[in-house]
Amino acid sequence: MDYRLSRQRVLKQYAGGRLGKLDVCDAHPELMRAARAEGRKTGRDCPICGEHEVVLVSYAFGSGLPKGGAAVRTKADIARLARKAGEIACYVVEVCPGCGWNHLEKAFAVGQTRR
Repeated sequence: MDYRLSRQRVLKQYAGGRLGKLDVCDAHPELMRAARAEGRKTGRDCPICGEHEVVLVSYAFGSGLPKGGAAVRTKADIARLARKAGEIACYVVEVCPGCGWNHLEKAFAVGQTRR
């Protein structure tokens, strides 16, 4: 599932003053850590502060993975986790490591349910 329309709506609400910076720049400290340490560059400036490049952080969740999920960097990481854990849910989050802007970019499932 792609969340571009939702992102556009949030940015429009921010630009129109219906949402404040604290409403949209609320990344969890662990997400900020992952953004700085493992984020994949996008070449896009942050739509809120315009001072930093947003990065993508990917997480996988599944019954055979740690409760807090596992950060993943590549498609190979996702495939390896799916082989290990069966079906996993993957989430890609756009994050500004400077101001804390974050938005779910996409979500998808990988692998098969184990019987």
